Parts: sequence; structure tokens; C-alpha cells
Amino acid sequence: MKAHTSEHGPHARVGDEIVVGGPSVGQAGRDGEVVGLHHDDGTPPYDVRWSDTGRTTLFFPGPGAHVRHLGTDDSG
Repeated sequence: MKAHTSEHGPHARVGDEIVVGGPSVGQAGRDGEVVGLHHDDGTPPYDVRWSDTGRTTLFFPGPGAHVRHLGTDDSG
């Protein structure tokens, strides 16, 4: 699945997955589910429920993060 981005950065929908790379080579990253949006157009920040802790936090994606749209076909 491709990340959905534009010239203005990532866009997400409730239910999408956020994937963040590990802080350094060899360390695991983390992922979470977008459970809330702050902008109707899907731009950051997002409310994300993290799979490793179950906590929901306000998240501003950095360069190591991407959005995976689950349940849709982004192939074309």
C-alpha cells in the first residue's frame, strides 16, 4: 500500500495506520491507528492510538512517518 501524500504532506482518515521508523538502525519502529482528525482535509495533527502502549496521543508526523490507508485500494 502506498502512503497518501501531496505537496503539502500526509493526509489520513480515521482508521488509517501511522507507521514510524525506529529511532536508529536495528531498533523497532512503532505503529498506531488514527482515531481522530483535527482538520477536515486529513492533514496533521492526528489523534493516534499506539499499538505498543494502547495510549492515544496527539501526533505530528515527522520525516520518518507515513500513513497506510487500510481497507482501501491505493494502487491506482
